[in-house]
Amino acid sequence: MNKAPTDNPSERIENLIQTIRDQRVTVDVDLARLYGVKTKALNQAIKRNFERFPSDFMFRLTEIEKSEVVTICDHLKKIKYSNKLPYAFTEYGAIMAANVLNSQKALHTSVFVVRAFIQLREFVKTHQQFVSKLNELERRLEGHDSVIRSLISTIREMTDPVLFEMRRKIVLRD
Repeated sequence: MNKAPTDNPSERIENLIQTIRDQRVTVDVDLARLYGVKTKALNQAIKRNFERFPSDFMFRLTEIEKSEVVTICDHLKKIKYSNKLPYAFTEYGAIMAANVLNSQKALHTSVFVVRAFIQLREFVKTHQQFVSKLNELERRLEGHDSVIRSLISTIREMTDPVLFEMRRKIVLRD
C-alpha cells in the first residue's frame, strides 16, 4: 500500500487510507499523527465524546484485522505488540475526530483528509465505470469471434505482398 512520497498532502493521506470491512478508513495511529497529537490523546478525546462516533464513523479492529493491517502497512509495525485494538475511522469519523480534538492542526488537516477520501472515491467510481464498459464491450463481441477472424484474414490477404502481386497480374491481363 505504500507509494512513492509526494508533496501533495491529500496524496500522502491517501496512502494512509485502507479498505477494511468494505469501508475506506484510516487507523487511529495514522489519524493521530496527521492531527499532530499522540494516539493516546486522540483515543481519550474519542472516549470522552463516544456518542459522536456511531459505527459508520468509527469501529474497533478485530485481532485478525489488526494483524492484516500490520502485515500490509510497514509503518504500522509498532502496533503489532500493542495490547489494545486500534480504532478505524471512516471519512466522517476523521472529521468528527478533528472537531473533538479542537486543535488548529486537526481542523486544518481534516480538510486534506476529506479531500483524500473524495479522491479515492472518485478513483473507485472511475475504475468501476471502466470495468463496466469493458464488460459491455466483451458482451457485445461475444459470438463475433468468427467474424473478427474472417476480417483479420481478409486484411492479411490484402497486405500479403505475394497475393497482392498475383492480383495485380490478374488485373493487368484483362
